[in-house]
Amino acid sequence: MKQLLVFIRKEFYHVFRDRRTLLIMFGLPVVQIILFGFALSNEVKNIKVVIADYAKDNNSRKLIDKISTSKYLIIQETNISYAQIGKEFKKGAIKAALIIPPHFSSDLIHLKKAEMQLITDGSDPNISKTVVNYMTTIVQDFQHEISTPKTSPALHIVSEVRMLYNEEGNGSLNFIPGVMALILMIVCTALTSVSIVKEKEMGTMEVLLVSPFKPVFVLIAKAIPYLLLSLVNFTLILLLTVFLLNVEIRGSILLLYLESTLFIVTCLSLGLLISNVANAQQTALLISLMGMMLPTLIFTGFLMPLENMPKIFQLISNVIPSRWYYLTVKSIMLKGLGFRYVWKETLVLLLMTIGLLTIALKKFKVRL
Repeated sequence: MKQLLVFIRKEFYHVFRDRRTLLIMFGLPVVQIILFGFALSNEVKNIKVVIADYAKDNNSRKLIDKISTSKYLIIQETNISYAQIGKEFKKGAIKAALIIPPHFSSDLIHLKKAEMQLITDGSDPNISKTVVNYMTTIVQDFQHEISTPKTSPALHIVSEVRMLYNEEGNGSLNFIPGVMALILMIVCTALTSVSIVKEKEMGTMEVLLVSPFKPVFVLIAKAIPYLLLSLVNFTLILLLTVFLLNVEIRGSILLLYLESTLFIVTCLSLGLLISNVANAQQTALLISLMGMMLPTLIFTGFLMPLENMPKIFQLISNVIPSRWYYLTVKSIMLKGLGFRYVWKETLVLLLMTIGLLTIALKKFKVRL
């Protein structure tokens, strides 16, 4: 343990003496949080919707048929109960739910007015607003279709709208988890990827290899400083999120830290693997920055909805670690959900970490 602590201290000296490393680790997160939190927005299509039809009459069926013809909305189910809707939202299976009351047609005939309830997932305000706009347009068209010269314009249908998880419609909420995944993925992977390559270029790898020190401890000593500094970095991101962007952390902070620690270890493992394979710092940085940034931006889902992509790209997104971390943070931080709703994502990240660490150890060359 004394040898390990000495090597870990040596790595801390390397980090603190390199101003570029400190700038990447602590300057990049601040810039990206401010940029993504204030400047960006997005639009989506293929929104998954469920409908609780308690009326089950001619008018309700006509309305459902009209919704099903929309190219922007996908009806998952029409006979779901009100109690099941909350579970579907928690699982992330749907983005919106429409509840048609049993007295829908009766109110249209006798009161010339009917009400419905539209529930949306407010953790993504752009999707919520889009759903509301689409539904409003469809209902208005339906209202004109069923109106006759005798009833028009007396018939009036009113939708009651709720935004779950984001009542204020704060546009920053959708980007914060994605930016957190992007920052940790790039910073942890990039900085760790050059750690072993730097030793090779400086000629100090010979000293490490001839020392009475096991290769696995070399990798551990390289990773631990970046793990601790990344947790400090993550704390800085949370502080900026809460106090600068006014984002409330609804779930368990402890669970959020544990999941983030797992994701950081996953990124460090990937960085160590890149560092073992690459022969120059420029190559390692190119692979880690360009090779990780684009997949994270494209396949995570916070900039470009995965539902819009072809199936092949949706399958490719499953091998991107940041996608699973993004879903985890979104569930814990914005929706306030517990571990039983994110255990699948946690298991995927854990398996990825074990696989990457195993490959990194096997690829570590004990001979120059």
